[in-house]
Amino acid sequence: MLSPLISRRTVLQQSALGFGFLALADLLAAADAAGGPKPHHAPRAKRAIFLFMKGGPSHVDTFEPKPLLDRDHGKPFPGEKPRVTFAATGTLLKSPWKFKQYGQSGSPVSELFPHVAKCVDDICFLHSLHGTNPAHGGALLKLHTGSDNFVRPSLGAWLAYGLGTENKNLPAFVTICPTLAHGGVNNWGSAFLPAACQGVPIGNAGVPVDQAKVRYIRNATTTADLQKRQLELLAEANREHLTRTGPDKSLEGRIDSFELAFRMQSAMPEAEDISRESAETQKLYGLDDPKTAGFGRQCLLARRLSERGVRFVQATHSDAAVQWDQHSNLKRDHDKNAREVDKPIAGLLTDLKRRGLLKDTLVIWGGEFGRTPTVQGKTDGRDHNPEGFTVWLAGGGVKPGFRYGATDDYGWFATENKVHLHDFHATLLHLMGLDHERLTYRYAGRDFRLTDVEGRVVKEIMA
Repeated sequence: MLSPLISRRTVLQQSALGFGFLALADLLAAADAAGGPKPHHAPRAKRAIFLFMKGGPSHVDTFEPKPLLDRDHGKPFPGEKPRVTFAATGTLLKSPWKFKQYGQSGSPVSELFPHVAKCVDDICFLHSLHGTNPAHGGALLKLHTGSDNFVRPSLGAWLAYGLGTENKNLPAFVTICPTLAHGGVNNWGSAFLPAACQGVPIGNAGVPVDQAKVRYIRNATTTADLQKRQLELLAEANREHLTRTGPDKSLEGRIDSFELAFRMQSAMPEAEDISRESAETQKLYGLDDPKTAGFGRQCLLARRLSERGVRFVQATHSDAAVQWDQHSNLKRDHDKNAREVDKPIAGLLTDLKRRGLLKDTLVIWGGEFGRTPTVQGKTDGRDHNPEGFTVWLAGGGVKPGFRYGATDDYGWFATENKVHLHDFHATLLHLMGLDHERLTYRYAGRDFRLTDVEGRVVKEIMA
């Protein structure tokens, strides 16, 4: 029997040449189960689902009302604007949507999200997030990897590295319909972490969701038995190579990927098959309405993957024509975007809760930045604003029905209980049982981590 501490490369170097590939995979899986990645402390969440709204939804039009913005509509912003802005902006612009308070918590939500509004007592709002980059590319990379100027591992890759997967037949990290723009694969890549930590994409933002699948999951020309024999031969060649070269992390990463790809052929199609869900469940996610069916399918697939042991699932709302980037046509396009995601998001929260999964599943909602309180264009647009914006969390050990932090009276700068993106990442890792200062990887002569040399865990939001 393998020692729990035995490494894959040791097995590959020392096993007899006739050792079958699948037997090897089973033994390694058993070793991983006994001595694989473990959390640093008791986790509050076992898995996470990130609902990413690409383009930057406006916080002052969704979840953080600003009465002074209504009062001073059309006047100049009374404070000093950021030193670096993305584009020129004009006078203050009030929100075209009205807000109401909901639930026992009395959390305010605009008319854009009537379904999510019914779930506010399960939501923890962070109103004081802030970053540094006003451009989409840099802001996406900062949100996903902690760095806007270097290629670094993504959040999902760090979680895969630190915790592994709960299902050896599925990857630890899956990204559904990710954008190929503004950093593209770097937003779900593993960089210098092991190759198996990279996110597995299901389609991309340019593919209709009902056609999005893991590519090449079916082999129409090669039987499973022949694939097994091919992998056995490949394993033998790799072992012979390693006896000459010694440890090789790149080769080990490829071996991991080959093993996982073989096992996924049976597990992934079943997970992707939402036809197994009841009509009532599909309706809950909005699959009966063409306007909500796209993101509803993403949310339902995220739940199916999460409950099957995928550690981190990202669902991205983005299309080629209209993202959440309303430099103009704010009223028209925020209406459209919110209409597409509101019911599916509420359906996901409701479904997770009734299945008993919300308590240990961390749901994350947000974009790469917010929008300015001032107008861009003639009368109906807002510019990028990384200086202060809202994200929210639900489940996974956060305080339900809770609001933390705030931007200024008009919504431009985070001012109260500020949460930097490094703090946000440190907090997410903590909720998943990982210490952001201990989750490190040595590369190119130094230790790297998701939060670089910064980051504070925001314990005030934890239940």
